[in-house]
Amino acid sequence: MNLKLDISLAESYKSASQGIRVMTEKWTAENMYCPRCGEVSLQRFTNNMPVADFYCSNCKNEYELKSKKGKLGDKIVDGAYDAMVERITSDTNPDFMFLTYEKERLEITNFLVIPKYFFIPQMIEKRNPLSEKARRAGWVGCNILLNNIPQQGRIYIVKNKAISPKKEVVSKLNLSKQLEIGKLSARGWLMDVLHCVNSLPGKEFTIQEIYKFENILSQKHPENKNIRAKIRQQLQILRDKGFIAFTGRGLYQKIAE
Repeated sequence: MNLKLDISLAESYKSASQGIRVMTEKWTAENMYCPRCGEVSLQRFTNNMPVADFYCSNCKNEYELKSKKGKLGDKIVDGAYDAMVERITSDTNPDFMFLTYEKERLEITNFLVIPKYFFIPQMIEKRNPLSEKARRAGWVGCNILLNNIPQQGRIYIVKNKAISPKKEVVSKLNLSKQLEIGKLSARGWLMDVLHCVNSLPGKEFTIQEIYKFENILSQKHPENKNIRAKIRQQLQILRDKGFIAFTGRGLYQKIAE
């Protein structure tokens, strides 16, 4: 896998953003395999597809590519807020691929895939509307909050220029599929509790440690009046799906990937 972008592709574009889009899309088409099934390459959709950029000819999964200069950070600036929320809550939403690059060297630094079933509306941050003086006055953009996505949903193909083995990537993505839940409200609860589990240090934790997140979870889910019971339910789901183990007397253990 060659991490260099082809600068010659951007020479005919006056807009820097258009040049980067062309370079990163070409790089993905030439270097990226399907992280779901391992198919050797991805195919491009025709221009201006409303929901995706690439698809796999074998498993038919779809991907949308987003690029960012510099560090990956905790959030990525995206387009219109309403359109993004509608996209991730639809039945045909794609997996997302995030790419970061060095501006000076025009070299890929990170490339990761986040499966569609890890996205919930709370992970999309609404930006302030553009001012009345702006050309698109009132337009509302959004940020994708990467730090709100559990680590099990952030599957790196390239991390700090280090390339992960293809077999490992496909295995991690297939494992993450066990967390797929169609209903958005149920998905939100599972993602939130999993995020709490991940934030605890060490391999083992107690039910009392998880209960410390009760206030935070209550704010995220104000409609629920029995937070502790819901936490226990989500822990049982994570146990049944093989991500944690219950070792008795309120003690749990994280299971390594």
